[in-house]
Amino acid sequence: MNFILPEENNITIRPVQYRDLGAIESLVSKSDELHHSGSALALSQDLGNLRQWYSPLKLLSLFPNPAQHHFSFYVAEQEEQVLGAIKVSPTNSTRTTWQVEHILVDPDYPVAGKRIGSQLLRYCFESIWEARTWTLEINIHHKSILSLYRSNGFQPLAQFTYWSIAPEKLHALAQHEPKLPNLLPVNNADAQLLYQLDTVSMPPLLRQVFDRHINDFKRNLIDLTVGRFQQWFGQQHIRQGYVFEPQRKAAIAHFRLNQTPQNQPDQCQLTVHPAYTWLYPEMLAKIAQFFSEAEKPQLLLASADYQPEREEYLEEIGAERVEHTLLLSRSVWHKLREAPSSLERLQLSGVLQGLRPGRAPIPSRLPWLNSFSEESNHDHPSPSDHAHREEEEDH
Repeated sequence: MNFILPEENNITIRPVQYRDLGAIESLVSKSDELHHSGSALALSQDLGNLRQWYSPLKLLSLFPNPAQHHFSFYVAEQEEQVLGAIKVSPTNSTRTTWQVEHILVDPDYPVAGKRIGSQLLRYCFESIWEARTWTLEINIHHKSILSLYRSNGFQPLAQFTYWSIAPEKLHALAQHEPKLPNLLPVNNADAQLLYQLDTVSMPPLLRQVFDRHINDFKRNLIDLTVGRFQQWFGQQHIRQGYVFEPQRKAAIAHFRLNQTPQNQPDQCQLTVHPAYTWLYPEMLAKIAQFFSEAEKPQLLLASADYQPEREEYLEEIGAERVEHTLLLSRSVWHKLREAPSSLERLQLSGVLQGLRPGRAPIPSRLPWLNSFSEESNHDHPSPSDHAHREEEEDH
């Protein structure tokens, strides 16, 4: 589907094609501000995957399947020149919440910046009808792109801090034997437990925005297959586990360690129940043991402004702050234009007039029903009764 904007700028927004990949890579090299430090690496990986698997991914985008929206990429074009690009993706299985992963504009174009960026955002808002909420994460120091999003209705939701833990500190943590007797591997049968842990670990507003469900914590066949291939070819390896509390029959902590190639830092997602923050040293010790096996340069871990205990512990072990980001969100309401139905066209008076009996009801064998009919006739006299009364008045 193409989206042609007003003729004053004559810009067309359309889905990405294979011939656009070179122009998008050129935009990446020109861009001074992406969303955050991981955006450039993630975008380069996305472009590499899109270049390598373009035909299968294009085929998967044509019919409903779990990977249909993995590469929702659009470009802004004028006179066969790519001036901007945007990549979006759903964050939950119901596709009610979407995120803006990357947005690029050509700084050499005279109307670059907010104008093209706003048109790309507006195209996504209007064409993706499933989305009710849009989110994105951006470095707090990228003022120009932050201004673009604020001018398009995005509001701050939470603030994140990314921490880097040096290898020597991780080796020291690995010397401690973690006391996690109920650390279990993760599979799809544990989705209910992980969903409950995720729900209780975040504020209500974030819970409403992300709108996650049990299916969001299950891995489908396509994800499992892709993950297996990535592990075989040495691109990445994912380790994850959760701590089960038998008395409460609930998950109280969960980690997901993404181990990448040797020259890239590992990234870890850690979720801990607010009532069990004493698990931070034990969970970090377990993660450090996995890290020491791979001999990586550093480990990246995030904390939110609503997790003061995590930030306090990371400062205690000597972790270094490397980046501050801002989580923004925006709601979208689509107006439905429908023609009035045939029932709406009917006049109420006409409907009630048609419900009146055309003649006197047939006497019934039930006495109470006859009395009810007589009362109804007295309350609503027929036209013949009116005529009879007029004749009596004339006489």
